[in-house]
Parts: sequence; structure tokens; C-alpha cells
Amino acid sequence: MILELFLQQVLNGLTLGGVYSLVALGLTLVYGILHVPNFAHGAFYMAGAYSAFFIMTKLGLNYWWGMLGAGVVVALISVLAERLVFHPLRKAPYLHHMIASIGILLFLEAGAQAIWGADFHRMDTPYTQLLEFGGLTLPAQRLLIIGAAFLLVALLQLFLKKTITGATIVAMAQNREGAALVGIDATRVAMLTFAIAGALAGVAAVLYAPINLVYTSMGNLVITKAFVIIVLGGMGSVPGAIAGGLIIGFAEAFGAFYISTDYKDIIAFALLVLILSVRPQGLFAKGAH
Repeated sequence: MILELFLQQVLNGLTLGGVYSLVALGLTLVYGILHVPNFAHGAFYMAGAYSAFFIMTKLGLNYWWGMLGAGVVVALISVLAERLVFHPLRKAPYLHHMIASIGILLFLEAGAQAIWGADFHRMDTPYTQLLEFGGLTLPAQRLLIIGAAFLLVALLQLFLKKTITGATIVAMAQNREGAALVGIDATRVAMLTFAIAGALAGVAAVLYAPINLVYTSMGNLVITKAFVIIVLGGMGSVPGAIAGGLIIGFAEAFGAFYISTDYKDIIAFALLVLILSVRPQGLFAKGAH
């Protein structure tokens, strides 16, 4: 019985860790290019959930079309933000980027509230089954989140390590000036990075929305956790974002079960303080791609 409860929390931890890792990965990639935290990333996550909700309820398409549509829509929103807001500010002080990203966040949240209102919406999923395995209850949607999240993480790692385009993103994240000197097109790489980050946030939102709900401020807590994760893992480190996501996911799942659900959000920040006091640069130093 104790083992089964423990394994159930492992499943919950993997679910949370998978979603957090996807959001944190996008944030990490953008941080590598901008060297500024993109506060609008939480609004991109929210926009993904609403895009899928619109595709499924208004257009009558299924969950997978909703997920694909959300990925494309948020990638486009993300690229537009880069072109219209961040690119013109590329030579401005970093504070301007941060203020601009908060402006995008407020604009997208206000836009979503104007269109859909402040109500909570439920997103339907075809995966409502409960699977029984060795005394464990495995909700199909949670298994989908874990499988999809780790598949996307693996594909992103392959893309960054095995393709020339991926290598240019890594090169630019590590040294922007050096990358420009060897002829890497900074504009194209920045647009591609924002598109990938947006698509990851959109897909993560659609995976998690059927368990959670769809509402205008749904990205706020997720993005706060994602910031904790990229600081924890090491700013700009892709392996750090994955490891940090899993650490926070497990800490929350076990903390909620063994301590109290009231403290599960505090645990993530307590863990951040603890790890940074031992390792101020994060678990993975920058550039450890």
C-alpha cells in the first residue's frame, strides 16, 4: 500500500515535471538569445490553451487538431512579439526588454478576457480512461502528458545537437557576437527560437488544460515555476531546464502528499533557496548544452 502511494506520487511528479520542463525549455532558449527573462511566456502558455479551446469548441475539431493549432498559433504570436517588440529593442538596455515583455503579458491576458470573459472553461479530452496496473490507478491523460513531454524534450535535444540549424541556436545562445562573426543570421535564429519556445508553451498548455482548467491567469503560476526552474538548472542551460522541471515536479507532488497541498507551491521556492545557497550558479552552469 505504501509503495503504491509512493509510485502514484512519482506519476504525479512526472506529470508536473513534464509540463514544467516544456515551458522552462522555451524560456531557456529565449533567455539564451535575449539574455533577458521573457515574462510574456506565461501569456503564450495561456494563449495556447485558449487557441485549442476555440478550435475544439467553435470549429468542432478534435483534441489533436486543437493541440497542433495551438502550437502553430502560439509560435506565430511568439514570432510577432520578437519582430514587433523585442527586435526593435535589441540595442536598448535590458530593462526595456523586461518592461516590454510584461506589456505583452498584460495585453494578451486582457485580450483573452475581452474575448472569453473571466470564467473558467473546461477542455475536453478523449483520454478520460483510468488504467489499472499493479494496484496503481493511471489516468490516461497523465500518461499522455508524460509520454508527449519526454518525446518533445528528446526531439528538441536531437534538433539542437544533430542539426546545423539547432547548432546555430546553441552557438548564438553561448556567444551572440561570435556567432554573428562566423556568419550566423541572428534575425533568422531569433525568430526560429521564439517560434520553438512558443510552440512548446502552446503544446504544454493543451496537454495540462484537461487536468487543470482554462482561464486568463493560468500562465502566471506556471511561468513563476518556470523561472524557478531555469534559475535552479542554470540560466540558459537546456539540460538544466529538464532536470529542474523534474526536481520541482517531484518536490511538489511529494510535498503535497506527504506534507500538505497548502504548501506545495512554497516547497518549490524553498528548494530554490536551498540549492542556490549550495550552488549559486545553478545545477548546470551556463553553456552546458
